[in-house]
Amino acid sequence: MLDSTAKRLLVVFAILALAVGGSAAVPAGQALVVEDAETGEVLLTQHVSENSTVSVEYNHSVEKTRVLDEYTVRNGELEMTRMEFESYGWGLPARADVHKENGSYVFDPEGSWEEIYVKPGHVAGHKLHVGEKTYDLVALSDARTVRLSVTNQSVLDAALH
Repeated sequence: MLDSTAKRLLVVFAILALAVGGSAAVPAGQALVVEDAETGEVLLTQHVSENSTVSVEYNHSVEKTRVLDEYTVRNGELEMTRMEFESYGWGLPARADVHKENGSYVFDPEGSWEEIYVKPGHVAGHKLHVGEKTYDLVALSDARTVRLSVTNQSVLDAALH
């Protein structure tokens, strides 16, 4: 038979186990996850909320000018909501409904994705903007292909990241 101190400790451990287990199941919101596309290793987890902005910025490999692909978090997906580029070049939209804004070509492309793949490069200098934070995707991934996705995050996940 257990003495009263042992019973109290057992009750405390049971309550802690329930609290930790329960917090792992309670959703805290959404997170942008950047992972190595080949290995699945998580390189970055950043809290995002509905309508948060996530952008990939890089230098066009041929034109050597800035390109910005902007996405908005909507319903657990990344909806492309803006593309900015400074000059036309290979891979950039030649027939889109583009307008000039502050010296850049801008348009609102269609499309929403559960995951986006990016191949960061040293020449392009890919950067990831999540809200007000900026990350060097080349350094983060060692220039390996990454997968960006939005996932639901538990209270425990949010506390650990």
